[in-house]
Amino acid sequence: MAVPLRMAAVAAVLAAARAPLPPELRGPAGDARQEAAVRALARRLLGSRAAAVALSVDAALAAGGPDVYRLRSPPGSTVAVAVTGSSGVAAAAGLYRYLRDFCGCHLSWSAAQLRLPDPLPRLQTEIRAATPNRYRYYQNVCAQSYSYVWWGWERWEREIDWMALSGINAAPAFAGQEALWQRVYRALGLNQTEIDAHFTGPAFLAWNRMGNLHSWAGPLPRAWHLQQLYLQYRIVERMRSLGMITVLPAFAGHVPPGVLRVFPRINATRLGNWSHFDCTLSCAYLLSPEEPMFQVIGTLFLKELIKEFGTDHIYSADTFNEMSPLSSDPAYLAGISNAVFRAMTGADPEAQWLMQGWLFQHQPDFWQPPQVQAVLRAVPLGRMIVLDLFAESKPVYEWTESFYGQPFIWCMLHNFGGNHGLFGAVEAINRGPFVARRFPNSTMVGTGLVPEGIEQNDMVYELMNELGWRHEPLDLPVWVSRYAQRRYGAPDAAAGAAWQLLLRSVYNCSGACVNHNRSPLVRRPSLHMDTQLWYNASDVYEAWRLLLSAGAALGSSPAFRYDLADVTRQAVQQLVADYYQRIRDSFQRRALPELLAAGGVLLYDLLPELDALLGSQRLFLLGRLLQSAHAAATSEREAEQYERNARNQVTLWGPSGNILDYANKQLAGLVLDYYGVRWSLFVSLLVESLNTGSPFHQEQFNQAVFQVERGFVYNEKRYPATPVGDTLEIARKIFLKYYPSATQRGRDGPP
Repeated sequence: MAVPLRMAAVAAVLAAARAPLPPELRGPAGDARQEAAVRALARRLLGSRAAAVALSVDAALAAGGPDVYRLRSPPGSTVAVAVTGSSGVAAAAGLYRYLRDFCGCHLSWSAAQLRLPDPLPRLQTEIRAATPNRYRYYQNVCAQSYSYVWWGWERWEREIDWMALSGINAAPAFAGQEALWQRVYRALGLNQTEIDAHFTGPAFLAWNRMGNLHSWAGPLPRAWHLQQLYLQYRIVERMRSLGMITVLPAFAGHVPPGVLRVFPRINATRLGNWSHFDCTLSCAYLLSPEEPMFQVIGTLFLKELIKEFGTDHIYSADTFNEMSPLSSDPAYLAGISNAVFRAMTGADPEAQWLMQGWLFQHQPDFWQPPQVQAVLRAVPLGRMIVLDLFAESKPVYEWTESFYGQPFIWCMLHNFGGNHGLFGAVEAINRGPFVARRFPNSTMVGTGLVPEGIEQNDMVYELMNELGWRHEPLDLPVWVSRYAQRRYGAPDAAAGAAWQLLLRSVYNCSGACVNHNRSPLVRRPSLHMDTQLWYNASDVYEAWRLLLSAGAALGSSPAFRYDLADVTRQAVQQLVADYYQRIRDSFQRRALPELLAAGGVLLYDLLPELDALLGSQRLFLLGRLLQSAHAAATSEREAEQYERNARNQVTLWGPSGNILDYANKQLAGLVLDYYGVRWSLFVSLLVESLNTGSPFHQEQFNQAVFQVERGFVYNEKRYPATPVGDTLEIARKIFLKYYPSATQRGRDGPP
């Protein structure tokens, strides 16, 4: 009788899911509500100066097509500019166009430059802009854990404002889903112990949601569920009020082990392990596509979700993210795909499935054309949207006949793990969307920004957002000159020249470029580390010099100070690689004095100087990250758990360094107390090896340094959460010490 009783409980939950929703959560907002939302955004952004800008929303402006905005200055009006958009997002994008191109303003993650002219400039002619595609998409599922995990509403509000001003009109809204999964699991008959054993800790939920990982760093406290539900209500309401499409999560077929206890005859098979985790923390159970409970669970969850948050009819699900399917038989793959889609339409007949295309390029040996075609064509054409996730480097549409007819979004991935490091593939992103749009029988329906982590490389994202409204490529040297002037609020020849050097070097990676920082600075030391660069290091050193020379003129600009810190950080990262080569070469030549000299500079000067530099900027503080984790807690026990989550993610990434340093960051505190301590142990063991005549054993070092790494995760040292020191002074001090020898090495070649 147990199973029928449980199914009765499931039926009761499904019936409750039909209760009416409040209007603000039902779906897309009308013109009046979007107009009110974009006016409120303008007031948050501009304060009292917002009164000089008239903002309105008129859906008819787009005539049923993609978004449009119009800018004009009404004759004889006290209003400087009137902005009309076909949606709240379009109106916000039009407002930012005016602020950017006519007021010289700039808004980014690192800084805002909003010194408005007085009076505001009037336009001589009307400007009308139409985006070439339906979607401007934003967010990577991994960023939910790498960047957003500890955010409260204040930070989410700023991000959604930035999204609207950037013209983004579609994004995931994934917060709070674990609370609803908990309801579903309870209705199915799982006990709380089984549910707690399934969920990971907050910093690893992105991979729990995709079936990659379970249990690690959990369980989730009850307070977490309540906080995230509250956040989701506000996120969904604000996004929809601005005319954005919220992409909600759906069931991909993975179930916790407790489901097998409740339904012992259920048809489920265990997948293989993910990454370097064994089956104690990975190896998800996947339901067979023929299993009736696939539809029951999938429909139950989505009905519960829609009841809670309403819907815009687009749902995200990824069954085989970095995991090999049980069979390469196209019939099996088509069955899984069809089952996922039917579970969506069982709850929402208008459902569209948004799927990441990452799997196709991540495992190309498995995903041959018949396998890809099976997954895509099991869903009616037009009812799936594929994110061509890494299109700037490894586009999939080119070898899949434009995803075999399914619509796709051309995406720039750009960043892995939220790593720091200057990087871009600007030529590829400046050309790529336009090439894709002209591809034979192209099904491209938009552009997207999908970094694994944010708050880095502002320029690349400003460029990509602008391209979402363009019909042809930009002149990049001209564009970056204007970008620098807007960002700093004034023209400066030296700063402009610095940006031209950065544009042609660190920001112009070509070919299959992967922005995953592998600098010796942030990797576990060994004698076989990669120090190759995709650019000329001397260009960064010269850009460093030029930016410093602009300090007197631009030093009051927060954006300039951030960029100076970031470029200095990049230069120091290069210097660390140089000193590593000196250490390695000295060891291999058994030159102890030279090894001691190079190791001494690295350990006792260069790394401490870098740590001090990073400590002068808010976005480079470990203390800020840990403080945000603590702020999400409602008890000391939760605070301790959340801090361990945060520390583990940026270091060991798992209990035993399973994905060691994947999410490395260059943060004040982390540099000295994690990377620096590792380097100190490495150098001391090399010195000991030369002194004793015994060989250096990497495996022995790895075992010893793991204790150091693990100790960092579990120590309780507090770090400043506010900047300390003057960025200009610290950068100048480092420059005077290291620039002359760095440029000399550039002329002489590697040491």
